Amino acid sequence: MEEVRKYPGKLVFGLDIGTRSIVGTVGYKTGDQFYVVAQRMREHETRAMLDGQIHDIGRVGMTIMRVKTELEAAVGGKLTDVCIAAAGRVLKTITVHTETAFEEEKEITAEDIYALDSKGIEAAYEEFNRGNTSEVKFYCVGYSVVRYYMNHYVIGNLESHKAKVIGVDLIGTFLPEDVVDGLYKAVAQAGLEVVNLTLEPIAAIQVAIPEMYRMLNIALVDVGAGTSDISITQGGSIVAYGMIPAAGDALTEAVAQHCLVDFATAEQIKRECGEKDSIGYQDIMGLPQTISRGELLEVMRPIVESMTGQVSDKIRELNGDKSVSAVFVVGGGGKIPGYTDMLAERLGIALERVALRGEEVMQKIQFLEKETKKDSLLVTPIGICVAFYEQSNSFVFVTFNNERIKLYDNSRLAVVDAALQADFPNECLFPRRGEALHFLVDGKSRMVRGNLGEAAVITVNGSPADIHTPIHANDVISVQESTAGAPAALEINRLPEYKGVIRVEVNEKKIDLPKFASVNGQLQSGYYDIRENDRIVMLDYYTVRQVAEFMDVIVDEKMHIYVNNKQADMETHVYENFSIVWTMETLQLSDRETQEAGDGMALSYADLPDGEEADVGEDLTAGGGTDPAADTETGSPDAETEKPDAGGDTIRNMQIFVNGSPVVLRGKSSYIFVDLFDFIDFDLSRPQGKSIVTKRNGGDAQYMEPLSAGDTIEIYWRD
Repeated sequence: MEEVRKYPGKLVFGLDIGTRSIVGTVGYKTGDQFYVVAQRMREHETRAMLDGQIHDIGRVGMTIMRVKTELEAAVGGKLTDVCIAAAGRVLKTITVHTETAFEEEKEITAEDIYALDSKGIEAAYEEFNRGNTSEVKFYCVGYSVVRYYMNHYVIGNLESHKAKVIGVDLIGTFLPEDVVDGLYKAVAQAGLEVVNLTLEPIAAIQVAIPEMYRMLNIALVDVGAGTSDISITQGGSIVAYGMIPAAGDALTEAVAQHCLVDFATAEQIKRECGEKDSIGYQDIMGLPQTISRGELLEVMRPIVESMTGQVSDKIRELNGDKSVSAVFVVGGGGKIPGYTDMLAERLGIALERVALRGEEVMQKIQFLEKETKKDSLLVTPIGICVAFYEQSNSFVFVTFNNERIKLYDNSRLAVVDAALQADFPNECLFPRRGEALHFLVDGKSRMVRGNLGEAAVITVNGSPADIHTPIHANDVISVQESTAGAPAALEINRLPEYKGVIRVEVNEKKIDLPKFASVNGQLQSGYYDIRENDRIVMLDYYTVRQVAEFMDVIVDEKMHIYVNNKQADMETHVYENFSIVWTMETLQLSDRETQEAGDGMALSYADLPDGEEADVGEDLTAGGGTDPAADTETGSPDAETEKPDAGGDTIRNMQIFVNGSPVVLRGKSSYIFVDLFDFIDFDLSRPQGKSIVTKRNGGDAQYMEPLSAGDTIEIYWRD
């Protein structure tokens, strides 16, 4: 707003865009006084508005332009910003409670309170959208604070108090998009930009019910031309809003029907009803007519009864199914004789407690144009200006990916807010990961995330930006979707379970063997690329055949093979630090060396942890049956055969039972549990369950546990 004349305060321009007329007010606030510099009013030349809804944007825009031009001449400057109010047609309200907690107790500032209010508005908006099942989009057009909380206790004013938690009960008010859009487009045609949007009953209550009266249970009824807007106060706050789509125009239409006149003539007859006993007019036939005040009131009486009945019902609904203590009536529609008395009767309260409010509530309003008459018609227009100081909120328009969208302006708008309002997918703002990889390692689930893609490419007015970049009215925002990264990829050698190499000795030469893993039952090297749902079991051994293949050595079938100085074959398992000898010669091993070799083999199995987890597979019970090379000359299943070796130690052949079948252990003077794996068909290299269950004589068995003749052994894979 460019001002030519100087005023003590910043000028505020408010427009009351009513169904019957448009009232423009320009003024400023100093202390607790509001000074009205100029006020102008123009009636619609046609019925461009009905029930608070703009039906002809162009005509309404032209009327606004005329009011604006007259006011600019009066204040000596150009008006560019405007405050407006929306009528309560199809009004919806949501009451929410919101809290903000601080890390430690702090002094509450005005900024903290503003942030709390904004948080409450956003919460009300989210809750309303969750419950809005219609296809109509609604916008928050105003709010009022019911009460504040400090550390969970009610308080009147939070500012300057110290608190760790602050809260607010807040009423958010919502109107359909078409109502709001119509208002914005009409003022835009007059070259104005909206800086604050409120609701008409919120605006009216700023003037009609001073804060000191809001402790009382009072209803404010703003009877306009198209709607009657209602608000309720109690306990120091505004606690409810409502409306009914019936007001002064319904009375005018009844007069037009009865007197057979056009709408404008009927409106003039209705206004003169309170001033004259007899009203003269000309009907549509061009004939002069006269109607008495009494006859006119009788014509309007059924409409007044209907209006006051609907208003009283709505007041009770908003006030918890009970009447209020008093009612303040503002607006032109409430000036019809008999309206306040009939409303008092409907509510069941004393006649003097329902009254028109005009000059009585304008003690803090000063008019610089002395000819201005203070009455109930001016309450809402002035309240629209005063509301600017109480709550500064409005909508702003931005262009998002070539689409013009409207945003509720909470003074903290960013690109992400525009994206959400435009229904731009949230995941398309952030880098997206490629497909994850799922697999099992030794029976345990494992997941590797995919790679991150590129973030969304964002510009605001052509300049690089991000989702947190602030935005303002008329900004042009462009967002190119983020991309998904490459799918997850992983080689076995990158698993923490993969230890690298197995070191063994082959014909007295140290050899490092790369580790292998069993993948879905097939051997794979560390360079294998893991695939979705692979079942991986880490192997800590080679077979003699695999060692030979790795060394690119051909082991002739005539060769003798020894593992840890014990005769072996191509399928014998070779673990860390084992020794292998393959030779054409037969090694001459002493009995003690044979025993030591056996002990070495036993120790190798002891390296396997008890209950080692493995990949999921089919159940497999260890096969029984006697070793084909076992001594078959035992006299009975339980007999032990003993004979001394060359060193004098006694070699004992001992029979036990494994999974219900007899097994003879031979070649050693004593046996431990792990020895039985040399005599049964139980392949440790191909896990068939999550872990091995080992039991001896009904109890849990350890690998190094000594065995006795006749022991009953159970060994199997656990699912």
